[in-house]
Parts: sequence; C-alpha cells; structure tokens
Amino acid sequence: MLDRVPRMIQEDGALDRIGALAARHAPAGAAVLLVADPGLKASGITDRAVASLAAAGFAPLVFDAFKSDPTTSSTDAAADIARAEKAALVVALGGGSALDLGKAVACIAPGSRPASDYALCANPLPVRPLPKICIPTTSGTGSETTRVSVLTLPDGSKTWLWGDEMKAEEVVLDPTVTVGLPAHLTAATGIDAFVHAMEASTNVNATAANDVYAHAAIGLVARHLLTAVQSPGDLKARAGLQLAAALAGVAIDNAGTAIGHNIGHALASLRPIHHGRAVGVAVLATLAWNAEQDPDGRFTAVASAMGEQGGAAALAGAYERLLRASGVKVSLRGEGFDDLTAEALAAKMAAPENAPMRRSNARPVTDDDLLVFARRVLEQE
Repeated sequence: MLDRVPRMIQEDGALDRIGALAARHAPAGAAVLLVADPGLKASGITDRAVASLAAAGFAPLVFDAFKSDPTTSSTDAAADIARAEKAALVVALGGGSALDLGKAVACIAPGSRPASDYALCANPLPVRPLPKICIPTTSGTGSETTRVSVLTLPDGSKTWLWGDEMKAEEVVLDPTVTVGLPAHLTAATGIDAFVHAMEASTNVNATAANDVYAHAAIGLVARHLLTAVQSPGDLKARAGLQLAAALAGVAIDNAGTAIGHNIGHALASLRPIHHGRAVGVAVLATLAWNAEQDPDGRFTAVASAMGEQGGAAALAGAYERLLRASGVKVSLRGEGFDDLTAEALAAKMAAPENAPMRRSNARPVTDDDLLVFARRVLEQE
C-alpha cells in the first residue's frame, strides 16, 4: 500500500502561480502566512511569492525569523502569528528547514499546545490543520512530499512530528528558484535525495510499489547531480534533481530511512553539520557493509538504477565516485569534530530518538557495529 501523494506542479516560473493555487484552499482576502527561508529575501524570491499572493487578493504575512534546523520555539512563534492574524493558509518556501517549520506551524496553529507537546506523537495533532503549499528551493530533503517535520528541542536534540495532517495540499516545483544554490549545497542536497531513495528501497520496509518512486529518484540523481553542480544554470539538470528530491520524499514517507540517517541525525545533534553532508559521509562508511548481504537483490536494484551493471558489489564504489565527484567534503577533521570520540557518537546513535532508523536497516546493527561505524565516519579522508 502507498499513502497519499500531494498534488505536484513542475514548470519554470511556477512560483509566480502560487496566488492562483492559494485560491483553491483559502477564501479571498484571507491572511496567508508565508514561512520563508531568510536567505531568500536578498535574491528576490520571497518578494516574488508575496507579489503573487497579493495579486490574488490575499494578505501575505512573512515569517523568516528562524535558522537552519528550526526549533520548537520558532515554530511556536510562527504559530502564534498564524493564530493572531487568523491565517487561512501556510505557504512554506525554502529548503528543508523552512518546509518542516511551515508544515508544523500549519498543523499546530489550529490548536493551543506548543510544538513540543506533539513530539514523537505524544499528543494527536489537531484534526483540521491549515492547508499548506510547499515550494522547495533546494533539491534534497523531500519534505515537500512527506508527513514529517524535524524540529530541534532546546537541548539541541532532534525530534519528529508526524501524521497525515502534515502533508501538503500543493507542491510547487520551480527549477528556476534553485539556480542560485551554491555548488556545495547543490551537491549536499542532491546526495541527501539519493540517500533517501536508496535507504527507502533497501530497508526492511521496502516494497515493490514504493521502489517505483525510489528507483526513479536514484536514476535522476545519478544523471543530473554532477551537471547541476558544474553548470548551475542548466534548468534540465535542476528540474531533474528537484523531481528526484520530491520522489525520494514519497519513498521515505512510505518506507522510512536506515542507518545512514541514524548516523546523520546523531552527528547533527552533537555538532553543526549540513544534513545532506552528514548522511552522505555516513553512507560512505556503511554502504559496503550493508550491501555485503543482499538476499532480496535490493542493493543490486539500486546499482542498476544508477546505471551500474556490477550488482551489489559495485554499489559502494559507484556511490563513492558520485559523492566525491560532486564535491561533498568527506573528512570531518578540523571542523569541530576533533574532540568528538567514537564512543560519544556511537552512544548518540544508540539513543531512543534514533532507534527507529537503526531498526529499519536491512542488515541488523549491533552495538559493536555502531562503534565501528562511528570510527569510520570520524576517520574518513
């Protein structure tokens, strides 16, 4: 069984159509909360979104007072604005942080509880969330198509809010808004999309129906990532990565992730690191070990989706070539990780909040394995 996939639109300049799309979900003249990545203001992308909403008769309110890895307190602040101004719709514009924040705000604003009360499904989300439109400006997290928001608690640890209420009503894929993304972020987010699709199609929850989305995403990343990094104005490559991220989001929404994300989230909770890079280096440390056992041919299928003919044994090498050619920096040395011990990282990997990703891994992961992986991640060059 596959769960609901949001309605998706992809075309150059689609951002300028969001006013018309908003009219499908909110009454004329209503307030619309635009949760926008603060970095988009200088590029004019935020103003384009505001102009489209205003031209359609809405009263847009911009919330951009947040940073990467949004906190529960930022979510509460935005939800308070939505309540006070009686917003009828939330538009989330930006990378995964903006999308996660916008989706969470749309879900909790109709209620009165703070965001932390909904962490890990401690309480059910309000039954009537505000409708939401998601417009990704990066091509990696897939948050635009998932039922999950990842937020940061006051102690720095990650938590998850999830439910069908989180899903967007509309997903707008406009490759033109990704052109200004720097090469290192294009690479890291593209690798994130690849890892999503690879883990969703190889973990214990993988299904043949879901593999249609995952394998398509893997092929798109393999074909378009390096072009997008090297020729940032190539809209065909940008569109390919954008679609890959959305399809990979569908894949993880149905099947989840695995040990790469376990390590990636553990790293990010201990030291600042971009999520795509974190999971990228984590998979580099674990993929050969994971693909050693391939009884169902899942890793072989991933290799084939990449265009590799050598089966599961060729997958780790193909992935490493893609990762390094994209420019993602593998070594963590000299970036605040030098004082992080393998034991501390392994302990965080074993923490309860990261347990579901560990349990989902195709190959069972022991405590000894966690320590081995932690050492590899910290020592890779």
